Amino acid sequence: MGDPTRRAIVACLAERPRAVGELANELPVSRPAVSQHLKVLKDAGLVTERAAGTRRIYRLNPAGVAALRDQLDTFWNRALAGYKDAAEQQVEEDP
Repeated sequence: MGDPTRRAIVACLAERPRAVGELANELPVSRPAVSQHLKVLKDAGLVTERAAGTRRIYRLNPAGVAALRDQLDTFWNRALAGYKDAAEQQVEEDP
């Protein structure tokens, strides 16, 4: 998710399932580049695909997105707890 193109693909797929060509038409990258990004997202479990004739239709994988959100929530909660501890320690050290 660190790549802006992947974030844009996820944003598009959050609206509705799409084929590679549809995604490429909405993004400033080529179809092969979109396919490569989709492969990374699929390998990460964030998208799924299904065949529709000669096309592949991609959609977000709710389970994968939920797992990512859980990881981000855990990271964010740890960061906030660390910040709180540092702030409280600073208050204790101030005269």
